[in-house]
Amino acid sequence: GASGVGKGTVLGIMMKKREDLKFSVSATTRDPREGEINGVHYDFITREQFLQMVDADAFAEYDIHHSACYGTPRKQMEEKLEKGHVILDIDPNGAFQVRERYPEVTMIFITPPSYEELEKRLRGRNDGMAEEKIVGRLDRAKWEMEQSERYDHVVVNDDVERCAKEILDIISNKEHE
Repeated sequence: GASGVGKGTVLGIMMKKREDLKFSVSATTRDPREGEINGVHYDFITREQFLQMVDADAFAEYDIHHSACYGTPRKQMEEKLEKGHVILDIDPNGAFQVRERYPEVTMIFITPPSYEELEKRLRGRNDGMAEEKIVGRLDRAKWEMEQSERYDHVVVNDDVERCAKEILDIISNKEHE
């Protein structure tokens, strides 16, 4: 889902309800934001380290931006997969890369009730984000929402508890197939 859709809140609820859900911590070259902990929210690494991991095929998926790089370390993800279901919080480009490498994945896109609601949530964060950055995230969100048709499931986050329950039900149903 797009930035501001509430993925972190929904995932937090899900993780409390099922111990077999494992969150895969992404690596990034961006600076930590206030309150972010290395190894919990992200693995903060240098661009040089990131590029070395790309060369070593150490990512299940990755994306290189001008401002920062993001990727899912394959070894960590596969180790967590041995202990339960692995949850990745990644953008559509990354999701499609993971689907190529691991065709058995279930891709779930969390969407806001409307684009207007997403804009309201992003603007209401009060985290000092510049208008230019908000507009950029909204433009990116439009594109990401268009990609949702390529996912296995689309879940509307109009209520975080209901959204978390719906995703947990998808996981449970997948287990019984």
